[in-house]
Amino acid sequence: MAVPYYDENLYILNMKNDAEGKSSQISYILERLNGTNQDAIPSSSVLKQLAIAVDAGKNCKSMKDLLASCGGSSPIRERASLSLAAVKSLVCRDKEDKLTSELGDDEKVSALMQSLFNAEGNFLRRNVNSGSEALLLAKDIHGAPPMGFLVKLSEVIGSFKTLRKMALLWCKVVSELRRHWSEELHIPGVPLDEVPDLKCCLLYQQFQVINCCLSRKIHRDLAIESLESIMKDAGLQTEESTILKGPIVSSHILCARISSGELVLRLGANCPAGNLTMLETGEPIYTPVTQEGPLLTEDLIKETEEFVLRTGSVGAGCSQLLSDMQAFKAANPGCILEDFVRWHSPPDWTENDSNDVAKESTSGFDSSYSKGQLSSRMQKEGNLWRELWETSKPVPAVKQAPLFDEDLAVEGILNDLEDISPSELFEQLFISLLGLGFVMAETKLSHNTDLSKLFQECKDYIIITCQGSSWGEKLDDLCQVYETVEAMVLNPEEAMKTVKQTEEIASNGAEMKRRFMRLGLYFGNKDKTQKKISQKENNSEESQPRQAFANFFDSKSSILRKKPPKPDGVSPQWQETSPDESEWTVV
Repeated sequence: MAVPYYDENLYILNMKNDAEGKSSQISYILERLNGTNQDAIPSSSVLKQLAIAVDAGKNCKSMKDLLASCGGSSPIRERASLSLAAVKSLVCRDKEDKLTSELGDDEKVSALMQSLFNAEGNFLRRNVNSGSEALLLAKDIHGAPPMGFLVKLSEVIGSFKTLRKMALLWCKVVSELRRHWSEELHIPGVPLDEVPDLKCCLLYQQFQVINCCLSRKIHRDLAIESLESIMKDAGLQTEESTILKGPIVSSHILCARISSGELVLRLGANCPAGNLTMLETGEPIYTPVTQEGPLLTEDLIKETEEFVLRTGSVGAGCSQLLSDMQAFKAANPGCILEDFVRWHSPPDWTENDSNDVAKESTSGFDSSYSKGQLSSRMQKEGNLWRELWETSKPVPAVKQAPLFDEDLAVEGILNDLEDISPSELFEQLFISLLGLGFVMAETKLSHNTDLSKLFQECKDYIIITCQGSSWGEKLDDLCQVYETVEAMVLNPEEAMKTVKQTEEIASNGAEMKRRFMRLGLYFGNKDKTQKKISQKENNSEESQPRQAFANFFDSKSSILRKKPPKPDGVSPQWQETSPDESEWTVV
């Protein structure tokens, strides 16, 4: 009778062998990534792996569902490991340890994370033209800047050959993003203080929001310290009492004289607003430091538009206007509504003619309104601006209730990144890495007249394809185009020879078709055979059917038939399971 049994010693031995295999894998990947040539474009193998992940991830709604669906352990193994898992949770009480251990050696995984998040290091640094053309291509395909954090992350995740490890690494990255936020560390390779670029992919926009929120928090803390320093130098205790009692002893203290003749401290004043002066006191008007608006990514903008259309609400418009009024009052003691309108909405103020002002002054009419008047909408009964002005108080922006909660916004983004759809994640990683490859290839092929024409056709194709709404269904075509470009970069002479031979054959036959439509004829293998590839992870994962478009991956370019050399010092066990540039594991 074939009765399953559990041998504790055998189980521990298998666990040890599994751990050694994972350690060798992560070591190989880390060594290969650290040794990346700065002049080499990303390998098409990495791009293909991301393409396979896109298609395989369509069956899962979130990364958590994906990890749950590709566990693949047997019931006996689960029961056997229960006691070990329980002891581990009691000792460590940290779920991240499990993620790290599944990826491989803890030290190697930590080294990979440190390299990825190190802004000063040379990890995956490439010689890329930083001009506007490079950024323009990234925006044309809705990707990410070619030298940014997201592109490096794409190449790292695409270097793993099973979908589970790719998902585990993503969870580790999100955990690292949380740590950076809590420790007030910016994400490297992402602008520190820029609003989201809606022409880039959503993932890059979310990284921008995280960095910008962190910068705003830092700036606010500095502004509060500066305000408290000014209050201390002026001898004031609270913002409610801003009347100066003694002489001004510091040059950075700004004040204004109100109609009663008292000097009042200006709070939150930035700089003079041109030549504007207050109508009642004649003091110069200062532009206040106002609260910054919300940081909206493309998905939030769409939600806001739908909300406004559905409810008719004006959103945060009134809140922003009230905040600006309070900041203006704090920076300009003695001001009136007309002063605010002249600064905030100049079209709603009409200046009087100079002759009329002269007549009014000679007739003895003395009024601050002789210089002009508000627009008709501002003078109407129940005007919203006047109602808000009457209820507003002089409060500098840094002391107001925030209109945009940075902590809440970032927490929402991090939660979304944890539950992101696998296909949505891998699509953005794919398109970002694709952009880097084409930016680098364009620099290398621009000097070759014949190849540059073919490259331009390839570039035009990916731009047109990626701008479509269903480009995710054409991943095999995009991979084929990229492999063609890679062939031109690595072997320009042989590529030229192949192109010319094909053109001569085509010119002797029927009407010559467009060059790009024959890319498969240039570099593809005509004899394409379908292979059955099984997925292997820790000798426990079940076989899955090969993806439909993966048949293309079986054909290798005649220019790229040679396999890359194996790294020295790799164990025999890893030589059997290490990533091979000519064989692909369907994940």
